[in-house]
Amino acid sequence: MSFDVVIVGGGPNGLMLACELALNGVRPLLLERRTGPSTEQRANGLVGQIVPMLHRRGLYERLTGRPGGPEPAPGHVFGAFALHLAGISDNPMHILLAPQQKIESMLAERAAELGVQVRSGHELTGLDQKDDRVVADVTGPDGAYRIEARYLVGADGGRSVTRKLTGFAFPGVTDDHSVSRTAVVDVPAELLDPETGGLLIPGYGRVPPFQHHRTERGMVAFAPFPDGRKLITVATTARPAGDAPVTLAEVLDTLHYVLGVAVPLRPPTGPEPHTLRRLAGGNSRIADHYRRGRVILLGDAAHVHSAIGGPGLNLGLQDAINLGWKLAAQVHHRAPAGLLDTYESERRPVAERVVMHTQAQSVLAGPGPAVTALRALFAELLEEEAVVRRLAALIAGTDFRYDGVAGLAPDLGALTHAGRPLLVDNTGTLAGTVAPWRDRVELVTASLPSGTAMLVRPDTYVAWSSDDPVPDTEGLVTALTRWFGGPQLSI
Repeated sequence: MSFDVVIVGGGPNGLMLACELALNGVRPLLLERRTGPSTEQRANGLVGQIVPMLHRRGLYERLTGRPGGPEPAPGHVFGAFALHLAGISDNPMHILLAPQQKIESMLAERAAELGVQVRSGHELTGLDQKDDRVVADVTGPDGAYRIEARYLVGADGGRSVTRKLTGFAFPGVTDDHSVSRTAVVDVPAELLDPETGGLLIPGYGRVPPFQHHRTERGMVAFAPFPDGRKLITVATTARPAGDAPVTLAEVLDTLHYVLGVAVPLRPPTGPEPHTLRRLAGGNSRIADHYRRGRVILLGDAAHVHSAIGGPGLNLGLQDAINLGWKLAAQVHHRAPAGLLDTYESERRPVAERVVMHTQAQSVLAGPGPAVTALRALFAELLEEEAVVRRLAALIAGTDFRYDGVAGLAPDLGALTHAGRPLLVDNTGTLAGTVAPWRDRVELVTASLPSGTAMLVRPDTYVAWSSDDPVPDTEGLVTALTRWFGGPQLSI
């Protein structure tokens, strides 16, 4: 059996890549070792520019169940500090609360619509690279078999089998000190703060919702989700993990230690799954390369980091959107030299920034008097709007610009749903210039907030733009060739 692309891992990142490949004319095979939806509660939503990006693919309304696009969030958190963003012009922060199971379900539905083949209960057990293909050993419900693919993408998480079998190094650091405990709980009505929706605890005070609340002994986060679930997470360095399975009593005992008072939370009564987990320590690591020959790493397989601030799916799903059109061009033999290499050169620096700021946030949110002194200084810095604006862009992922790319295009509505390259020409002068690329690039007119023309990559980044009534076409031809290959010889 031979395929153009095999994706190992059917989580959000693998499904997103499958959708992006399918939009660009490649039908991948997706292998997922699970036989059904995961019951483990992981991410609880999306934070950053991935939220408007899903809207650009026509997927945002599927998650929200309501018409209209996303609006900037009035606030977020950084290192257990509240970021007040309501008065910030061009606020880049977007938040969409949705459990990971719902995100996966939506992406799986979209992948099925696009004709993606998914094999559940199939696990990668070995691989061998040849000059022109990858040979993969797979074990499924009916036994072991072998498949070949021109490319194989590992989207199989932080413990990636793909990464290990291919021999990628995974350098970084491990923090063994802090232990976090999380549980879905039932909250007595008298403990709910009617003003904020957070907790109002006798003998202690307020714990705001959807924020990291730091004390000298640790950190607490309380999340009352729109679907009725109420999640409590408590982290500290003073309570070792132990070997016994985590219990709600252990979570509440740790909460008592961190806050200094007992909080009478109760076992959940709503529909399952009821999250109850303990995580000891954490890793911050980035693979030495994102690609070795015909094997490519995606999402957590390429990078892991603290979950503080919720950047994980923003990073991984954006990886998929960046990789999809480039890998499809490679499969279709129309990629310019070096295009596939730009996946790593563009996305690795973004991962490095996420690792940097999540490590910084973990220090700022940690216990102890030295951290308290650091926080006092940081609180003064947060009085400056420029600092708040910069932190918001850092968390949203809009502070980094790819080499030779002008930044994100404005919202072009349904024009970006198909994931095709676009030349927006409001001058009526560029049809002849783009004609040799019309098999790859769609010529359109659209409302622009400024400028007269722009070339938009499938990931909606601007590769070229002009403000002139009659644009200079030399730069346009250079950009077309750089990103989409040489001109078609006969048109």
